[in-house]
Amino acid sequence: MARIRTINKGTRRELINDTAAALFRAKGFTASSMRELAEKMGVEAPSLYNHIGSKGEILHSICFKIAREFLHNMKQVMQMPANELTRIEAIIRFHLFMMLNHYDEVFVANHEWRQLEEPARSEFLSLRNQYEQQFSQIISQGIKAGEFKKVEPQIAVLVILSAVRGLEFLNLAKKHRNTPNLTTDITNHLLKGLIP
Repeated sequence: MARIRTINKGTRRELINDTAAALFRAKGFTASSMRELAEKMGVEAPSLYNHIGSKGEILHSICFKIAREFLHNMKQVMQMPANELTRIEAIIRFHLFMMLNHYDEVFVANHEWRQLEEPARSEFLSLRNQYEQQFSQIISQGIKAGEFKKVEPQIAVLVILSAVRGLEFLNLAKKHRNTPNLTTDITNHLLKGLIP
């Protein structure tokens, strides 16, 4: 079999993670095997261990990469010289971008994080809670500024995140789907729920 090669997609590790994310999304982490991953990559299973230590290490890498991406974006949004409505719009658009462009990894981070071993599972949950608290903080500030309705910030965050995750139920591969319009339509619809 061939050696692991990259095709203008980053490091070998990133290629392994991308392939594993698609496999974990399709079959679930527990039902996926290193042998299947090696087959999908066109290599012998032992050669994977030159790059990774275990299947669990791959899951850890995927989940924490996604958590870091979202926290990094949140940090940038919170530093924007903008009102809270603009910040919320930027957050929603980033979530949609990630769902549409990094779907497998986001799906795995959303659904398979429970398979992380401790202490990684608790660390991941801590990062997720930190993100949701910062999101709630922006909504709270918008309520105080009179930009948003008087809603429960945590419920608003839950509704927004659930709506974005609803893209999992769409057939994202349909060629007639216009991604910019889809993003704008969903963003506008969600923002209308906050604006008085």
